[in-house]
Amino acid sequence: MTAAYPCLVADVGGTNARFAWVASQGGSVSHVVVLSVQDHAGPAAAARAYLAGLKAQLGAAFQAPRSLALAVATAVAGDRVELTNGHWSFSRAQLQAELGLSTLLVLNDFEALALSLPRLQANQLRPWPGVSPVQPVAAGSAMAVIGPGTGLGVAGVLRLRQAWVALAGEGGHATLAAADAFESDVLAFVRRDFAHVSAERLLSGIGLPVLYGAVAAVRGQAAEAGLGAAQIVERGLAGDCELCSQTLDAFCALLGGFAGNVALTLGARAGVYIGGGIVPRLGERFFQSRFRERFEAKGRFQSYLQPIPTALITDTLAALSGAALALEQHEQ
Repeated sequence: MTAAYPCLVADVGGTNARFAWVASQGGSVSHVVVLSVQDHAGPAAAARAYLAGLKAQLGAAFQAPRSLALAVATAVAGDRVELTNGHWSFSRAQLQAELGLSTLLVLNDFEALALSLPRLQANQLRPWPGVSPVQPVAAGSAMAVIGPGTGLGVAGVLRLRQAWVALAGEGGHATLAAADAFESDVLAFVRRDFAHVSAERLLSGIGLPVLYGAVAAVRGQAAEAGLGAAQIVERGLAGDCELCSQTLDAFCALLGGFAGNVALTLGARAGVYIGGGIVPRLGERFFQSRFRERFEAKGRFQSYLQPIPTALITDTLAALSGAALALEQHEQ
């Protein structure tokens, strides 16, 4: 057992904080617990709550963690960390001291999810039909991950000879592009309220109600007030709200176009993966949508995109294994 183990790994979004335990280097992620971000003052309080439960469970076998790899839904730079869509704000140095850690890694949540891609198994994925995965991934190859959840995360991962390197960024805040007249009208409507229409503004949990309102306006239909993202998804899938259904269609098409842009930008020829909490809820609706059509619809570069595999990450805990890999590589 190295100095960094046993360790904690955590994946913190705007809504939930997922904590897990890794007993030794190369060990599997275990004892996963999902905590509410709203119910805890910050990561130290949440970690202590998790560890109290784990200690009660393990008894004499419990050891205090020596390290923590913490993935957070925000840009990470400097000592101060503030969640983009949550109330947590903390100092990295203070967090490390409070928990008595020898090592603290703070990663962007999609940096961690990107690092999970090399270890994903078939039972954690649902590939787009008819497009074969690139196996094995050669040195110098890149993969990308896009995740509509509370916000919209984007990251890449590059294989070097001895390691995987995550490419963290804030691609969800890149300007969203329209591909046809309908989408142009949708974006023009949204720009009445927002000077900059990013991909996250429409392709996320906070964005779905905005997209719903814009689709209603462009279609000349009356939008129902107060519908949240979960209700739009639920009613769109149930078929009892035509406007919600049209919103899901627009969501999938826009997401496909955006994913194709990411693939071109990163050169992600080894695959583009879809994470986050929204798309898994769509089920068959996603795979019957225009996502893949729009992913490939890049004019002269359609032939570049056609062989790139796309797959849905069905395991909502995948980022925890990416955080564990980050710590493992840090200790090498």
